Amino acid sequence: MFYWVVKAIIWPILRFVFRPWAEGVENVPKEGPVILAGNHLSFADHFFGAGFLPRKVISLGKAEYFTGRGVKGLVSRAFFSGVGTVPIDRSGGKASEAALRTGLRILKDRQVLGIYPEGTRSPDGRLYKGKTGVARLALESRAPVIPWAMVNTFEMMPPGRPLPKFGIRPGVRYGKPIDFSRYYGMENDRLVLRAVTDEIMYALMELSGQEYVDKYAAAAKTETTRAARENS
Repeated sequence: MFYWVVKAIIWPILRFVFRPWAEGVENVPKEGPVILAGNHLSFADHFFGAGFLPRKVISLGKAEYFTGRGVKGLVSRAFFSGVGTVPIDRSGGKASEAALRTGLRILKDRQVLGIYPEGTRSPDGRLYKGKTGVARLALESRAPVIPWAMVNTFEMMPPGRPLPKFGIRPGVRYGKPIDFSRYYGMENDRLVLRAVTDEIMYALMELSGQEYVDKYAAAAKTETTRAARENS
């Protein structure tokens, strides 16, 4: 209920101020489990991507959003709960497996799961290599996968910018469902998981028009930070 209250307040304001646009909304099933697999350009992605849909979109967010103390922690918990975020531990190993199980539980409940295969926001607006967790979710749940491409949100609110720029219209393109039934039962095959993930990322590249980089976004961020330190 809280999700719909927050959406009823925030979405009309966002539509009036930023005039967002959408294509392919009809591609998202109106019922049943759905995986929305998207590029990740900005903190604003989830607001504009989910806003056009009549269904609640649940995303997996880092646990730190929900563990803060005091007034700031309270506001953070209320905010992320209100936009449909479920807390997970993203430290790797067993934590990654727990995140996968959380995603499968959401899909088993026939809900919409929004996931960003890149794992983190793009540092420069390009599309980076996807992690194979999305493929495991797709094959184990057998839920339809809808590529979910954000457009212009990097220019509007790139990582590190606290407030969005005005005058830039953000958009979202929902692609047609991708059929992975030929891979069902093969979710433990690493080559299959990579093939499924790469097919999703290719669909996102076509929808978004982004340049693709065959490396993980987290690695690119580390390289950029290291280079900045060496040059300082």
